[in-house]
Amino acid sequence: MTYLRPTPRHRHALTALLVVGLAFTGGCKEAPGTPGASGPSSDTGIGSSGPATPTAPAGDAATTPSAPGTPTSPSAPAKPGTSSTSAAPPTTSGGWITVDAAAQAAATRAFFARKPKPVTGNPVKVAEFNVGCTVSHHNGDDPIVLPKLVGASHNHTFWGNKSTDANSTAESLRASKATTCNSPDDQSAYWVPTMYQNGKVVDPTEVTVYYGSRLKDPSKTQPFPFGLRMITGNAKNQVDTPDKQGNHFWCAGIGGEVGRSADKTFPVCAKTAHVVRQITFPDCWDGKHLDSPDHKAHMANGDHTGACPKSHPVPVPSVSFVISYPLSANTDGISLASGTSFSMHADFFNAWKDEALAARVRNCLDQKVKCNSAGNF
Repeated sequence: MTYLRPTPRHRHALTALLVVGLAFTGGCKEAPGTPGASGPSSDTGIGSSGPATPTAPAGDAATTPSAPGTPTSPSAPAKPGTSSTSAAPPTTSGGWITVDAAAQAAATRAFFARKPKPVTGNPVKVAEFNVGCTVSHHNGDDPIVLPKLVGASHNHTFWGNKSTDANSTAESLRASKATTCNSPDDQSAYWVPTMYQNGKVVDPTEVTVYYGSRLKDPSKTQPFPFGLRMITGNAKNQVDTPDKQGNHFWCAGIGGEVGRSADKTFPVCAKTAHVVRQITFPDCWDGKHLDSPDHKAHMANGDHTGACPKSHPVPVPSVSFVISYPLSANTDGISLASGTSFSMHADFFNAWKDEALAARVRNCLDQKVKCNSAGNF
């Protein structure tokens, strides 16, 4: 399997690959149509204690406030899964949230000292594991861009941690164990702008979050630090890229795309297909910060050699959302809470249990094999 970045040139090929449960490769042993079946993505693993709240929102700041959801007060922090999470709290300065360097170094050493589980069977040779999720809730909050400001954002659709709201922190996410993803070890929060059709909310029927690697050599990939957060996309962007090769909505399933919506921004799919969006995050970390002022600068993509750049030398899993919407022939009147389809963006707030994430990264990604949602070959 290859790690896919859909463009208009690739839609027909991708449609064929995604007919069964959004699976991008053959040999998948999971049931068709089940969230978390197979496909691309990635993630990182171990780190220091949970982050403080950034001081100034930036980057993909909200444009139009909407009705707030009901906030949930953070609970007391749960006991950390490994010693790496009990270090001194990170420091915050001007939106940069800095990890404890000594604790992070110790966590990295401990991770690479782990002996990977011997590969059994005949797994697909792709560095990947996943979680399948359903929608949890909606609100006008954004704990990364607009922390503690209830209802200050455009509306978001959340999955994963059920407690996510404007007041969420890494500690509160870990303390709240309820999740809409199929792994209880994943207490992370995931969200995108809410989709509407003629003013009515359209929720995804399923979301698969893939954790993988797009790097030439994934063997040095390590887990995200606890509390890392990041954004991909731009809520302020309302037009297509000049080359028209942006990561658009597309059709998955038999028949694929058969036309375009009246405004030409959404595909019209065959009745046997549905509208899908894939959103991919960077997979190289600067090794120093849990967040940055624009929520992007602490992360980067691999360079033209397939390796991480010197500015962001730490390979971490590449997170990718594959979002399936229950839309096919009728795609007129669709908008996002942030504006046009080109404003699609996504947020990830890591709250995986340290041991569970470390095991998946070491066993699956570092050995370049495909694992299921339970982290098994």
